[in-house]
Amino acid sequence: MKGAWGEQAARAFLTRRGYAVLETNFRTRFGEIDIIAQDGKYIVFVEVKTRKDARFAAAREHVTPQKQARIIAAAEKWLQGHPDDMQPRFDVIEVYGEEGASVPPHINHLENAFGG
Repeated sequence: MKGAWGEQAARAFLTRRGYAVLETNFRTRFGEIDIIAQDGKYIVFVEVKTRKDARFAAAREHVTPQKQARIIAAAEKWLQGHPDDMQPRFDVIEVYGEEGASVPPHINHLENAFGG
């Protein structure tokens, strides 16, 4: 499945950059968060968008204001169960490529992509 492959690539990308992945696929009745990670003083809620390429639109364009609102609501729910002094941040990771391709995926990490 393309989404699962893209999320795995995004987790590996974050880990290589020193992030501590705390949870994946956190689901609430409000919505889902693909990856929850820690980056220094930040608790980072990551939406992963996987596409073959950006021919028709950048992957980040699929994170609509409605989707952002659902992610923020889910993040608030997660934070209620995990009180901490870390600052929340919302990132988007675009993964371009195909599973099994001869070239690794191109990953674009957009920090602080949206907020509430």
